[in-house]
Amino acid sequence: MISIAERHQYILTKIQNDGRLDVQSLCKELDVSSVTIRKDLKLLEDKNLLYRTHGGATLNNPYAADRPVNEKQHLQSAEKNRIGALAATLIEENDSIIIASGTSVLSLARNIQPKGAVTVITSALNVALELMQQPQIEVIQLGGLLRKSSSSVTGPYSENILNDIFCSKLFLGVDGIDIEFGLTTTSALEAHLNRQMIAASQKIVVLADSTKFGRRGFGKICGIEQVDHIITDSGISDQTVKAFETLGIKVSIT
Repeated sequence: MISIAERHQYILTKIQNDGRLDVQSLCKELDVSSVTIRKDLKLLEDKNLLYRTHGGATLNNPYAADRPVNEKQHLQSAEKNRIGALAATLIEENDSIIIASGTSVLSLARNIQPKGAVTVITSALNVALELMQQPQIEVIQLGGLLRKSSSSVTGPYSENILNDIFCSKLFLGVDGIDIEFGLTTTSALEAHLNRQMIAASQKIVVLADSTKFGRRGFGKICGIEQVDHIITDSGISDQTVKAFETLGIKVSIT
């Protein structure tokens, strides 16, 4: 049997190569119990060498932090623009759609070139202001408590309006996508509003750059099984794409 130091070095080498680990595979490879592996991962996390996740570990911090929208829009901006441009091609003439908040869906708003009339319901002030420049788009701005970090509204006023409508598509931005935990955002209030948007929509399209995968925010929006389509960039791994496609979710890569 190998020593603890050798086992730890094996784990660190493997996670550097693969980016993430799962407990069951390590148990088989190292011929030790899951209890032993979990203790190893905790010790390595305490040394800031990895982050533990449900059933394994990752090199990247899986917990999404809240950032101001003017800061987030500069992160992965080229990828977000391509994601938004591809998402815009899904909008059809006479569509009624919901656009949630976030910098990826703001890129969508900037790329919409409607061929006919379109109705957009949105919680995001910056999305509404962007779409005001389009004469063929009718914008319904949801009201409520303004969340300054995301330039969007939350609360019962918005939710009450959503109770009375049904749209063909919801374009949803998220702070984290975890295949086991689902979609998350950093705000519990925003997560609740997003769930209302999902209930009011026929098809759920998630716009997320590749850095969002394997991460979790504070507020859970929904399980991954409720998603129809994910649009992301080429930074996503083939393994992750296959995992989502196995669940019947369409993945488009820009």
